[in-house]
Amino acid sequence: MSTSARPDVVRDWAESGIASLTGRPDGPPLIPPGRAATVARERTAWIADVTGGAVQLDGARMLAERASFTGHRRGGATSAGGSCRLLPTADGWAAVSCARPDDPLLLGALVGADVGDDPWPAVEAWLREHTGADLAERADLLGVAAGPVTPAHAPAPLRPPAPRPVDGLLVVDFSALWAGPLCAHVLGLAGARVIKVETPSRPDGARRGNPDFYRLLHGGHEAVTLDPALPHERAALAALVAAADIVIEASRPRALAGFGLHADKFVATGGTWISITAHGRASNRIGFGDDIAAAAGLVARDGDGPMFVGDAIADPLTGLTAAALAMSTPGDGDGVLWDISMSATVAATLDGAETAAAQAYRRGHEWYVDTATGTAQIETPQPRAPRGDLAEPGRDTAAVLAELGSAR
Repeated sequence: MSTSARPDVVRDWAESGIASLTGRPDGPPLIPPGRAATVARERTAWIADVTGGAVQLDGARMLAERASFTGHRRGGATSAGGSCRLLPTADGWAAVSCARPDDPLLLGALVGADVGDDPWPAVEAWLREHTGADLAERADLLGVAAGPVTPAHAPAPLRPPAPRPVDGLLVVDFSALWAGPLCAHVLGLAGARVIKVETPSRPDGARRGNPDFYRLLHGGHEAVTLDPALPHERAALAALVAAADIVIEASRPRALAGFGLHADKFVATGGTWISITAHGRASNRIGFGDDIAAAAGLVARDGDGPMFVGDAIADPLTGLTAAALAMSTPGDGDGVLWDISMSATVAATLDGAETAAAQAYRRGHEWYVDTATGTAQIETPQPRAPRGDLAEPGRDTAAVLAELGSAR
């Protein structure tokens, strides 16, 4: 945490590594708007208190740590990972992702044209003639991760109620990619037993990404693969969830409901259900970290337009928020469903904190910025060392089923 009584928002951004990932490729790093880095530090400070100091993390630096493994750099209107772009519409700007193998086909359906392997020229031309509302309507219909960049309104943030230890609790993690696995990772550091669940047809796509970053999030966790299309394995899924204290999902509710797993029934037994979605459980819209953050209003700007802030920043910010919520319990001790919207989590950090006047300047090869508590160097993303062995998909299935009294 910052050493001042009041958080130093600019310093938190500078030390996070996010500022170095924000700006034009050939321009200076930029201090983003809002206070997401400060909020992330508040989350990990709360977690440290709950665990009696056993889990010491720097939430601000965790926002940028994936780039320390991948080597991602700031790309201006192209995301650090390269799969999302900020493009002008007829009435403003929009963020559009093309991250999945099927996305070029979906983007072709969006614009009503055969786009081939490179959808961007056709998408850019279509957006210039259509409004952000047009895009949002069609993206929702087609399952495209895209949306207009809208002025943010700051909803009330989700705040953890009474803290509780999670040491020894069973966490069943159905999530993939970054936000949900980060939540599970933090719970594992706090002493929870984490079982990652995948299906044969839908393994975690992040396994194809940077292996060291994947190990960072999943090291020390057990891995189970079950096929809900097979009655016996569907029953095993239900038994595993029934044994859990905490369930993490990071997909639209219909996905697990299709497996016969329902949040309301689990919560009624006293469990904690962490539901992470792009825009809330009531929305059918999908999204990824970059387009979600931009659509929520977290963008940097210069005379040429908006730029992405950091690397998929909605993911780690949401993951830390979800972990703090999972490490809490309502005062009445009942179960709880946490409906965590990634876009609302980002928007809640855009509460008018003044950072736009903070301009980076260079000394030698390094960049610096003046803050309320003195000069701060703009740091590059820093990695943490992975801990624990990484389980291959399904490694622990037989052992877990035996423990549950099932046989495969």
